[in-house]
Amino acid sequence: MLWTRPLVMLRLLALLLTSELVRTGFVVSALPLAGPGLGLGAAVIGAMVGGHYLADALAKGPVGLVTERWGLGRVLTLGAVLGLGVVLGTRLAPSPLWGVLGCATWGVAYAALWPGVMSASQVFARPGRTARALAASSLSVAPAILGGALGVGPLMQAHPDAAWMLLAGAQGMALLLALSLLGLRLPHSALTGGNVWRGWSRVAVLLPAAFAQTLAPGLLVTVFYPLLARLGLGLGDLIGPGLLALALFGLCLWVTGRLADRAHPRRALAPGLLGLALTFALAALPGMENRLWLLAPLLGLSYGAFVAGWNGLVGRILPESHRAAAWGTVMAVEALGYAVGPVLGGVAWASFGPAGVFTLGAAVFLLTEGYYLLPGRSLTRPVPRAEGEAG
Repeated sequence: MLWTRPLVMLRLLALLLTSELVRTGFVVSALPLAGPGLGLGAAVIGAMVGGHYLADALAKGPVGLVTERWGLGRVLTLGAVLGLGVVLGTRLAPSPLWGVLGCATWGVAYAALWPGVMSASQVFARPGRTARALAASSLSVAPAILGGALGVGPLMQAHPDAAWMLLAGAQGMALLLALSLLGLRLPHSALTGGNVWRGWSRVAVLLPAAFAQTLAPGLLVTVFYPLLARLGLGLGDLIGPGLLALALFGLCLWVTGRLADRAHPRRALAPGLLGLALTFALAALPGMENRLWLLAPLLGLSYGAFVAGWNGLVGRILPESHRAAAWGTVMAVEALGYAVGPVLGGVAWASFGPAGVFTLGAAVFLLTEGYYLLPGRSLTRPVPRAEGEAG
């Protein structure tokens, strides 16, 4: 087991999964498909979704400070209550005004969930397993997001009442899980003066890389299906290479996670970034559709090393004082990278086609690697235990 308090972490991860299932299903499937029938126009739906995600991103750092004062369990419970209110209110008493305000308020409280889970994963990680614990926590939610995006939609089209019941039931389960964690407080150090500033100055050095390495995959968000059409590929053509990439990703994640914990995260992060740059560069060359079985293993191995190294590095850098707020700050910048990526990807596609998108992605990964070697080199130096080195 990766954590010293496995039952607490399993409940937190279950809360994260159910919450992301509901949120993704609500904003990706329920609102676009059922919203017009409830009197919610496209502009209102856009404002509800945009307001929620914007509030979530902007509030991550400040809400982290609130959880340290009020307790993580209480804030998570508040977020679960608001989520249930938004889901039920949208179904039973839809209103443009309260819908936008409710989604934004839910986003503010929701902002505590991801930083809280990652902070807990770091605090409760067994010695020498921090990178693996953080990587497992960050990736565990993928099935829930896929279920919300790909499962709720067809159900909403075929049996809308059942889909709404699923969302409300899952959010009710999230509320029960949050109530079971009501008294949870994460330990933190009340360091003052120079010690706090030194810790946060290292976090600031981390932020440009956090932005760049989420911007690169974000380039493909809006051009994925046009890219498949341009290459003459269907989703079925990606199943085999995708499974190969996934298997190698899991294997590499575990192996490089051990390396990141026992040696240093840069041992995994540096080759991971270089491998991702090479993957994007090869994809930019003509005839990418003929190289899927080459690109798939390279992508899986590179991304596994990158995830292990990045999570291990963040775990070492974040200050022990106000750890939840620090996690929230890093995640807010990562969210900004995902927000800007689709815009730049669309511009690159319109100007240079697929080659432009992948070339830009390769350049971003190379610049990120160069950042760690030059101005961000201080991140690879050992940090005192007082500044939050875990494991």
